[in-house]
Amino acid sequence: MSFERLAVVSDVHGNLTAYDAVLADIAARGITRILNLGDVVGKGPRGAACSALTRECCEATVRGNWEVFVAGDGELRSEGQAWWRKEIPPEDRQWLFALPGSLDLELSGRRVRVLHASPVDEFTRVHREHGAEQFAMMFAPTPFTGDGGPADVVVYGDIHDPFLRSGKEGTLVNVGSVGNQLDDPTPSYVVLEGDPDGGKDAPFGIQFVRVPYDVEAEIAAARALGMPELEAYEIELRTGVYRGDHAALGLSTPRG
Repeated sequence: MSFERLAVVSDVHGNLTAYDAVLADIAARGITRILNLGDVVGKGPRGAACSALTRECCEATVRGNWEVFVAGDGELRSEGQAWWRKEIPPEDRQWLFALPGSLDLELSGRRVRVLHASPVDEFTRVHREHGAEQFAMMFAPTPFTGDGGPADVVVYGDIHDPFLRSGKEGTLVNVGSVGNQLDDPTPSYVVLEGDPDGGKDAPFGIQFVRVPYDVEAEIAAARALGMPELEAYEIELRTGVYRGDHAALGLSTPRG
């Protein structure tokens, strides 16, 4: 019996400071296999550097919705999207946009499916509070996921809110976000452990890891680069509160 450990990261969002901290933690644990669930770019200032690091360090990466927004050639919806697209070299944009929607692997006799948001596409969002129908949908094969059959374990990102839920269909894991966590400000990732050649009687593990980092250094980098939508980014990184809720909660950045 041989056990392997895989680190699964997601939603880096151009936050190089957090990404460096998480990758250092993964390396310190002796883990050499890393999967990335997309949204490498957008919202944060250094999408180009995070893309290059992903290509260097990650065994496989799937496409997120922000890869479509920023790396594709679609209509730009904001000043921020225009800035993030311009910041990424054409070669990296091409690589990001061409990423697959999902990937399957076998671990301890389980079909583990990794994707960004859902088996429907990169945009169909499944929150922590979901119904039985949505839960079952996450394990079913679709044209988006290909011909692999139903999954036993689905690991996804997108919502920046890590959780685990098990049911008769399988085990659903959200890994949270490296660069833009929204349950609290501390980045998270997941470690999967199992026997790639074993059956379902082999042990299988799922571990959530939190990694603190220098938030103020990341904010300073965004400010120095002149990134748009800076105030929303600052508040999200400091508080873990989604930018759409800032006004209602009276959250703003102090002006000196």
